[in-house]
Amino acid sequence: MMTLYPEIKPYKTHRLSVEDPHELYLEESGNVLGIPVLFVHGGPGAGSDPKSRLFFNPEHYRIILFDQRGAGLSTPHAELENNSTQALLADMEAIREYLGIEQWVLFGGSWGATLSLVYAQTYPDKVMALILRGVFLCREQDLQWFYQSGASKIFPDYWEDYIQPIKKTERNHLIAAYYELLTGDNELARMGAAKAWSLWEARCATLRPSHELVESFSAPHMALAIARIEAHYFVNKGFLEVNQILENAANLAGTPGIIVHGRYDMICTLDNAVALHNSWPESQLNIIRDAGHASSEPSIADALIRATRDIARRFRKDADDEASD
Repeated sequence: MMTLYPEIKPYKTHRLSVEDPHELYLEESGNVLGIPVLFVHGGPGAGSDPKSRLFFNPEHYRIILFDQRGAGLSTPHAELENNSTQALLADMEAIREYLGIEQWVLFGGSWGATLSLVYAQTYPDKVMALILRGVFLCREQDLQWFYQSGASKIFPDYWEDYIQPIKKTERNHLIAAYYELLTGDNELARMGAAKAWSLWEARCATLRPSHELVESFSAPHMALAIARIEAHYFVNKGFLEVNQILENAANLAGTPGIIVHGRYDMICTLDNAVALHNSWPESQLNIIRDAGHASSEPSIADALIRATRDIARRFRKDADDEASD
């Protein structure tokens, strides 16, 4: 089984001002002459971290990380103003132009897969390939499954903690009720709701319990960004049209992709990945038999590293072929 590459540090960091009031954190590591790859983090609101660099061979890839609006080291923290899918797409294009990149590989999991797919459908000529984990199509049925009724039957004990901050009279519309708390003026209620929301996600993310993930998502700074930004996006249906990704699957034609999805993913169920794969002939679907949703699970990490290795081999071979012509 393949494991993460050794820890590396960025060779350059940037602060990129975009639409007010947002400033993005951006970093580069690996080989400046390597295949450009953009790590598109999940959530929305989760941010990137040093382990995000370690899925890529630093000799072969120019590894680019950024924190989406309001997330991670981007500022202002947990900010919802001018924060939408369309804004994030514009930010990705701004990053590509700022770094002088013609085409790049997109590597995204969960919401990061959503955003990568929408970007690839919007700018197909800018994307060399997609590597996606835990596909999230952001359909109404996907939101209902995890935040209203579905996963609740798999994790009824964790569900009790999730619904506790919400009045019983408001539990028929949990995303909307959480949004009201997370954007309200009561700081104690806001932080309590943030922790309950993010803890629900962390507890359900892995096949086997992960104390590290639960601890990370429970940290106040992380919990507030994840909960506020996710609730903001999901109360607005991801700022997407109904079934937008599958309806526009034809825009992915000619773009190779590798999909990695845990069979026991209880946050983004496997039907997301199967539906995408069936609509995208150039995709390869790898169902991981002993994993859930998180990239930190050993079998998921193994499959993702194999995917980055395969994509590197493909495009380095193409480069070698061009050089020999």
